[in-house]
Amino acid sequence: MNISRFAISVIAAPFAVASAQVPAPVGDFHQHLFSPAAVAMLNQPRGISAADLIPLLDSAGIRKAALLSVAYMYGAPVRTVEDEYAKVRAENDWTAAEAAKYPARLRAICSVNPLKDYALEEIARCARTPGLQYGLKMHFGNSDIRTDSARQLEILKRVFRAANDARMAIIVHMHANINNRRPYGAEQGRVFLEQLLPQAPDVPVQIAHLAGAGGADNVRADSVLDVFIGAIAKNDPRMKNVWFDVTSVADRRLTDEQGVRVAANIRKLGLARVLYGSDAAVTPAAAPKAGWEYFRKIPLTDAEFRVIAANVPPYMR
Repeated sequence: MNISRFAISVIAAPFAVASAQVPAPVGDFHQHLFSPAAVAMLNQPRGISAADLIPLLDSAGIRKAALLSVAYMYGAPVRTVEDEYAKVRAENDWTAAEAAKYPARLRAICSVNPLKDYALEEIARCARTPGLQYGLKMHFGNSDIRTDSARQLEILKRVFRAANDARMAIIVHMHANINNRRPYGAEQGRVFLEQLLPQAPDVPVQIAHLAGAGGADNVRADSVLDVFIGAIAKNDPRMKNVWFDVTSVADRRLTDEQGVRVAANIRKLGLARVLYGSDAAVTPAAAPKAGWEYFRKIPLTDAEFRVIAANVPPYMR
């Protein structure tokens, strides 16, 4: 998500939930809440709690949501945070406590900047903490991760192995940092496939935003997807547990050409791998209900939308 556009609103956009032929998604598998501490760090007007999110899910007809902690933001290299690791722990714990208020509907996912010295310690702590043991969220862009760096790649391998050993699903925003113009394309897709996925063969790996950073106009993300699509076509075993969420790939800016391209990518990846997500409800247009209606503009059939709406990742079952 783009925090520079952070403007909290929990008012649902005026869209219908779904057509008679297509039910609402079972879950929103890419959601963020923001604690008072996170809001203070980001200098924003207010946060989002579970109590704010539940009415938005209800409005969309969505039962479940994965709450991806924003603890990784405290470790962003553009930011200096006093007692950083303590604040990372507190944000993860706050997210778990929010999910625990609605245990039948919400599930918290731990997060951390994997390059930090405390990353493995926090992953181990989350793995043994009730409510945080389900998964690990990483944001390559926010943490300015470069898989073309041998040092960083070795650190990432250790982190992927640690999550796998703890049986924690991995949810990853793999798009490289945009502001610093980091390289991102087919080579990064190959490194992820050949170097990182083998470290986590036993857990689900969810790639956010169809390997992009939000929006449907990122052709560099398409070149990454082409790597995964090619591997899937060859029945590559490294892809057996890989999922893709469609979070914010469609919004009011979507063109017909972009919609056709997104639909083609989804079909090549395989509908059974695709999950709905809407990101943080920071504006009415980013609410779960609005996100689904924007996604429905993609030229898929009602039967294809029904498949996606019914998909549930293993960490939510």
